Amino acid sequence: MQRLRAVHERVSTLATDGTLDGPWEDVRRRLLWAGGLKDFPNSRPGQGYTGHSFNDWNHVDLTTMNDDTSDNLNDGSVKGIAVGNRLGPGIRIASIPELGPGGSWSTCAMGCNSDPPSDVAHVQFRSRVAFKLVWVPNDDYDTFVLLDDDGELLAKGKPSDGPKGLPRRKEREMNYHIMKGSKYSIVADSLAALNSTQSTD
Repeated sequence: MQRLRAVHERVSTLATDGTLDGPWEDVRRRLLWAGGLKDFPNSRPGQGYTGHSFNDWNHVDLTTMNDDTSDNLNDGSVKGIAVGNRLGPGIRIASIPELGPGGSWSTCAMGCNSDPPSDVAHVQFRSRVAFKLVWVPNDDYDTFVLLDDDGELLAKGKPSDGPKGLPRRKEREMNYHIMKGSKYSIVADSLAALNSTQSTD
């Protein structure tokens, strides 16, 4: 909880300083910083690599965990994820220590639309999601929201480099698709509806 609260404090900074509306790669690095992760785009997977974080449809759950759970393996309970799924060494390499004890990771959101969620954070690490990135289903899927574990809005952003500078559209659409119908799509749906109303006024 200490580390989760520290992440929320950093996210609140991002919500007001305008950085979530900058170029996508700058935004992504700031999301890593807020979540207590280092930017390691060139490390090997399993050795602290964070180049995938927030760059695809699935690795969008910033999760904080205790030291004694970071080595937990997927025993098959998280569907669609490799059995084993050893993340502990990479978590320890990439986690920023000043946010508090334990570690951080950008875990797979797949399974989050069930009730209760059956994703990596909740099942493998038995932890809450500090924040989840969800792309808003507007015409361009060019706006995202950051939500807490209950689906409440923490921050939103619209990167300045437009759709071509973002993760591929297919990734953004799939990201929303796995949230659809759950508590994690409510805010995104509301923003999309508001955008649609404003466009027709």
